[in-house]
This record gives sequence, structure tokens and C-alpha cells, in this order.
Amino acid sequence: MAERMVAKQAPRFEMEAVMPNKEFGKVSLEENMKNDKWTVLFFYPMDFTFVCPTEITAMSDRYDEFEDLDAEVIGVSTDTIHTHLAWIKTDRKENGLGDLNYPLAADTNHKVASDYGVLIEEEGVALRGLFIINPEGELMYQVVNHNNIGRSVDETLRVLQALQTGGLCPANWKPGQATLNV
Repeated sequence: MAERMVAKQAPRFEMEAVMPNKEFGKVSLEENMKNDKWTVLFFYPMDFTFVCPTEITAMSDRYDEFEDLDAEVIGVSTDTIHTHLAWIKTDRKENGLGDLNYPLAADTNHKVASDYGVLIEEEGVALRGLFIINPEGELMYQVVNHNNIGRSVDETLRVLQALQTGGLCPANWKPGQATLNV
């Protein structure tokens, strides 16, 4: 039986990553928490594929909106930082990523993907899992879908904003609308 993760402390992680300046560094949930930041952690299957760059670049193109909401975005796959860097250095017109505004992390030992329940063990790749973690380390939202389907940046931002209201948000709530009074 699968174990519930939402409304519990998120699994802690530290991973090597390619930073926005194209240098190697590290990302960690503890660092984001220490800086009082929300974390938008998303997994994708692998570099140099077809759906993945559409998501990764769409998140990067809207990074300022996440930053305005005090959120750090971290993309993760089981590929190496060297493969990530090669993909970042490949132009978008050639199915590459080009410059990114957030880090791409390397979960080469598959521990983080496993901890978050998105690892396809027999393939050694992650499903498309997206997790929103509050500054206290509580996992507030998760969505996992098949690798053939890209995610919506609009919906990710909407959910982040809904969570940040601290209120009860009805179906189809949009930023600026009232929350429910109980």
C-alpha cells in the first residue's frame, strides 16, 4: 500500500545540480527552508527527450513569477550533471534547453526519486512528479502523471498561490478571488 506524503514533512534532499550560471553546485530542501522559501520540485524522465524540454523551458520562461511568490524551482532527473550541462548548452531550436533560470539537479543514485515515489525502478527514470513544499518543509501538494503528458505552468502557479492564501480555495479558484468563509 502506498504511503501518503501530503501534509507530512517532505523527504529531505541534497543533490548536485547545474546552476543557472552553468556552474556545478548543490541544491537542498534544507537550504530553501533556511531561506524561508517555498520549493517547487519537479521530476522529469530524462535529458534529450521530447516532452521534457517543453516543460523545463516553460518553467524557466515563467521563473520570475515563481520568484515573486518566494518559491525556488528545482528540476530533477536521474541523469548526470554533465548530461544536464550538455543539454543546457544545446540551443532550443535543436531540442536543447538553452539558458535556464533555475537549477537542474542530478539524482544519479535514484534516492530522491524513490523517496518521492516517482522512480520507475526497471527503467531507472522518474515519472513526471511535481511537489510543492512550504518553507517549514511540509509537503503541501503533489501530482504525478504519465511521462507522455507535460504539466501546466499556469496550474502550478495557481496551486502555489492558492496554498499561500492559507484559506479554503473552491474549485476553479483563481488568484485575486475570495477564499471560502467557514
